[in-house]
Amino acid sequence: MSAKVSDKTPFLMTAPGVVFFILLLGVPMLLTFLLSLHSYDFTTGIQADWTISNYVEVLGDPYFHKIFGRTFGLALLVTVICVLIGAPEAYVLAHLPNPWRSIFLLVVLGPLLISVVVRTLGWALFFGGKGILTMVASGLGFGEEPVSLMFTFTGMTIALVHVLVPFMVISVWASLQKIDPQSEDAALTLGASKLTVLYRITLPQVMPGILSGSIIVFALTASAFATPAIIGGRRMKVVATAAYDEYLSTLNWPLGATIAVILLVVNIVIIVSYNKLVERRFAKVFE
Repeated sequence: MSAKVSDKTPFLMTAPGVVFFILLLGVPMLLTFLLSLHSYDFTTGIQADWTISNYVEVLGDPYFHKIFGRTFGLALLVTVICVLIGAPEAYVLAHLPNPWRSIFLLVVLGPLLISVVVRTLGWALFFGGKGILTMVASGLGFGEEPVSLMFTFTGMTIALVHVLVPFMVISVWASLQKIDPQSEDAALTLGASKLTVLYRITLPQVMPGILSGSIIVFALTASAFATPAIIGGRRMKVVATAAYDEYLSTLNWPLGATIAVILLVVNIVIIVSYNKLVERRFAKVFE
C-alpha cells in the first residue's frame, strides 16, 4: 500500500501546478483558437459559422508575410546580440572578486525592477528627433539635422536588447555557477591557453544556460508588444501590434485570434527545433 502511495506522490505534487497551468493558459488559448475559426462581418460582427478563411487570409497575404518576417527577423537579431553581450558579461561577472561581483550583478539586473514601458519611453526620449541623440550629434559637429531612430528597425532592436539582455545574463550566470573551477585550472596546468580553456571547456558547459537564455529572449522578443508599439509605431508593425490592431481598431477578433495562434505555433516550432539542434550538438553536456 505504501509503495503505491509513493508511486503516486510525484503526480499528486505536480497536480496543482498542472491544473493552475491549464486554467490560466490552456483554457484561454483554446478559446482563442476556437474564436479564430469564426468569420467576421463589419456590419453584424462575429459570425456563428466555422471556417478556416482567417488562416487562409493570414498565410496567403504578403502583408502578413512581411509582418511575420520582420517579427522573427527582429527576434533572431535580438537573440544573437543578447548572446554576444550577455554570455561574456556573465563570464566576467562570475570571475570578479567580491564585493564587485555582487555590485555589478545588481547593476545588470537592476533594470528589471523598472517597468518595461518606462524604460522604452526613456529610449523614445533618446531616439526622438529633438532628443538626446540629436543633441549629442549636434554637439559633436555632425550637423544640425535631427537624428532619429524612432519608427526604425534599428531603434526597436536597441531598445529590446536593453530590455532583454538581463535574462541572458541570468541564464548563463546560473550555468557558470555549476562549473567546477578545478577543471579550468587543470587544463591551464596541462598547458592549454586561456582561449582554449574558454572554447573547449567553459563554453560547452554553459551551453544549457545559453540555450535557455536564447529561448527566453527569442520568445519574449517575438511576442513583445510595448517596446515595438512605442519605438516602432505603425510604421514598423510586428505580429503583436498587428493582433492588437485587429482586436481594438478594426474589432475583427477572429482575425486577431488567428494571428495570435499562428505566432504561438511558429514560436513553438522554432524553439523546439533550436532546442533539439543544440542538444544534439552538445549531447554530452545535456546527458
